[in-house]
Amino acid sequence: MPMAKPGPDQIRALRAETPKTRARDFATQLGISEADLVAAHLGHGATAIEADPDRLIPWAGRLGDVMALTRNEHCVHERRGHYSDYRTGAFAAMVLDPEIDLRIFAKHWVHAFAVEEPGEDGPKRSLQVFDAAGDAVHKIWLKPESKGELFADLIANMRLPVQEPSLALAPRAVVEPARELAAGAPALRDAWDAMTDTHQFLGLVKEHKMNRLGAYRVAGAPYVRRLAPEAVTLVLQGAAEQKVPVMIFVGNPGCIQIHGGLIERIVPMGPWINVMDPRFNLHLRADRLAEVYLVWKPTRTGDVYSVEGFAPDGELILQIFGYRKNTPPEPWIALTAALPRLEEVTA
Repeated sequence: MPMAKPGPDQIRALRAETPKTRARDFATQLGISEADLVAAHLGHGATAIEADPDRLIPWAGRLGDVMALTRNEHCVHERRGHYSDYRTGAFAAMVLDPEIDLRIFAKHWVHAFAVEEPGEDGPKRSLQVFDAAGDAVHKIWLKPESKGELFADLIANMRLPVQEPSLALAPRAVVEPARELAAGAPALRDAWDAMTDTHQFLGLVKEHKMNRLGAYRVAGAPYVRRLAPEAVTLVLQGAAEQKVPVMIFVGNPGCIQIHGGLIERIVPMGPWINVMDPRFNLHLRADRLAEVYLVWKPTRTGDVYSVEGFAPDGELILQIFGYRKNTPPEPWIALTAALPRLEEVTA
């Protein structure tokens, strides 16, 4: 018989005993969602606010220079910048700041909180958004340079009339495994050749009754080439050493966050490979990379190559592209062409 979920008082008491454990890890240890953990602190530093990005993101834009954080189970993407140039949309909303670049899928923005907690250098303030299962979708962390004096105004304008410390959560959605159809490979390749924009790809594979990973498994060269898992670390190191600008996409069902530009400082720490730059951090569990592919897509403006990593359950962990704005493609193409192929390593 499963253990009953601890109540808010018990969650706060247990949290007070281990305040330095990362919130996500603490929630997992306790058998609750991270949203449960935050909701237990309503009236104790947390306030439930509207989760609608059309309301929340413009308010975040008033806070000035902040840190945006989007993650999945295996990778964390942190980017400093401003929430400027917000564009709503029926399918996806966007933030198109030169530094904070987001694709937002509003149906997954279900629970949101404004959180203030004690820190070694003063109060730590954040906005935290969760999906229907209580998993983190996106977080916004205020920094010393942020306009912290506006945080109270945000809460006053976004606060929900009912502050409920016990959430009714839905079951977590299962990651779709690879959906591949070997017999459909010739038709898939013909459609692939006819692409003119990378955004056509997901519709294309769906039309052929596959998903991204399934299509990669059956397409074969020159469309995809299976890489050794260490290729992701090598491409990050190579981009930093050779000063090749990149675009790094990390996401979950509710948000995709993109870094565009150079990366500089690559720091391995145990199973983690990290980018530790002043305005951009990436934390990737390299040991979770079960399948890695070099993917080619034709577009009307030239060939596009990406390095894409998947978890054992088929979840897309991250994608790395060459940076295309006013940047020659040849250095990125050369860098990716030198990455170790899986068949070479196994041979």
